[in-house]
Amino acid sequence: MSDPNDNNARSRRRRKQKGYALLILAAGMLAFCVVAGTLYYVLRPTTLRIAVGPAGSEDQKLVQLMAQTFAREGGSVRLAPITTEGAAESIALFTAGKADLAVARGDLNLPANAESVAILRKNVVVLWAPSGLPAKGSKKHPTPKIKSLDELAGHRVGVIGRTQANVALLRNVLKESGINPDKVTISQFATNQINEMARDQSVDAFMAVGPLKSKITVDAIAATATARGEPKFLPIEVADAIAKKNPIYESEEIPASIFGSSPQRPEDKIDTVAVNHLIIAPKSLSDTAVAALARQLFTNRQQLARELPTASQIEKPDTDKDAALPAHAGAAAYIDGNERTFLEKYTDYIWGAILLVSGLGSVGAWFRHYWNRDEREVYVGHRDELLDLISRVRQAETPDELAEMQNAADGILRHAFDCYDDGAVEDGDLSVIGLALEQFHHAVADRRVVLGAGVAGTPRMRAS
Repeated sequence: MSDPNDNNARSRRRRKQKGYALLILAAGMLAFCVVAGTLYYVLRPTTLRIAVGPAGSEDQKLVQLMAQTFAREGGSVRLAPITTEGAAESIALFTAGKADLAVARGDLNLPANAESVAILRKNVVVLWAPSGLPAKGSKKHPTPKIKSLDELAGHRVGVIGRTQANVALLRNVLKESGINPDKVTISQFATNQINEMARDQSVDAFMAVGPLKSKITVDAIAATATARGEPKFLPIEVADAIAKKNPIYESEEIPASIFGSSPQRPEDKIDTVAVNHLIIAPKSLSDTAVAALARQLFTNRQQLARELPTASQIEKPDTDKDAALPAHAGAAAYIDGNERTFLEKYTDYIWGAILLVSGLGSVGAWFRHYWNRDEREVYVGHRDELLDLISRVRQAETPDELAEMQNAADGILRHAFDCYDDGAVEDGDLSVIGLALEQFHHAVADRRVVLGAGVAGTPRMRAS
C-alpha cells in the first residue's frame, strides 16, 4: 500500500511545480512584452507634421512629393503636410506647436527656437526697369529712365507677391544703397497680376524675389519687355555690405542670359541679394528624427528632382555655430558625418535592459528559493535522518529492521531527487546525500555480515 502522506506530499509538490511554471511563464511574457514594446517604440516610423503653403505652390508640391516618396521608400520618418495660406500662417502654426516643421523664408519673423533642416532654394532679388518701346520705324533703342538704384527716388516700384517680407527687403536694400525708402513708392501685385503690372504706366521699375529660374520671374520680365520695352537690370552694388550687416541675407550673382538668351537677359552678371527658403524645426525636436529626415531628403534629392525639377535646388544648411540661422543638431550631425550609430544611440538602453533582465533573474532565483523553502527544510530533515540511520544500522538486531531502514533510505533518496527537480537543492546537496547513502550501504552490508555470522554460529554452539 502506498503511504497517504507520501501521496499528499507529491500532490503538493506537483502544485508547487505548476505554480512555479506559471510564474516563469508570466515573467517570460512580461520580459517579451517589455522588449517588444521597446523595439516597437524605437523602430516605429516617426511622423512629423509640416506646415506649407499656399495650396498649389511649388513649396506645397515639393513637400507633398517628399511625403509620398518617404512613405513609398519605407523611411523611418514620414511627413504629414498641413496646407496653409502662406509662410506667415505656417510660422504661426509652428510657433503654436501645431506643426513640427514649417517651410519659411529666412528673413521672416521666425521664433527664437527655430533651426534649419534644409535649404529648399535660394530666393534672389531681381530689380529691373523698362527701357521703353522704340518709336514706329525707328531702329534706335530707347534709353531707360532708370539706370541704377540711385535713380529710384521719386519713382514707383512694382513688387511681385503679397508678402510684406518683399517690401521689407526692398526698403532694406534702398536704405543700404543710400536712398531714403520713404521717397520710393511701393505697390504690390499678386502673381496672377503680372500682365496688369506690366501694362501699368505708373510703375517705373519692377522687383521679383524667387529662385533664379523661377517661372514667375521669367514671365514677369518677358511681360514687361513686351509691354514696356527691354529690361534694364539694376545691380545691388551694396550686396556684400547688406550680407555682412544682416547674415540672414547673402550676396549672390545673377548669371548672364539666365532669363533669356535671345536677346540676352541680362547681358552680363549682376550683383544681388539672396535669402534662403528653408525647412525649419524647433530646437527641441529629436536629433534622431531630424537626422533621419535630412538623410532621407538628401538621399532622395535626385529622385525628387526627376519628378519635380525645383527639388534640384535643395541644399544643405550652414552647420557653423555662428550661422544666422543655425542648423538643427540632428541635421548638422548627418551633414558633418557625426551621426551616431544604432549602438551608440541606444547603448544606455541596451545596458539598462541587460541590468533589468539580470535583476529579474536575481529576483526570480530568490523567489524560487523562497518558494521552495519548505521543501529544502524537509530535505535537511531527511539528510539528518539519513545520518541517524547510519548509527541505527549498527544497532539493528534483525534483517527486517535493516530492510525497513533500507526502505526509509530509498524514500529519502527519492525525495532528494524531487527536491533537485524542483530546484530546492543543488548538485552539491546531491553529492552530500550520495556520500551519506554510500556510508549507509556500507553500514548495512557490514551489519548483514554480522547478523549472518551470528545466525550461522548458533547451531554449532548447541551441537557442542
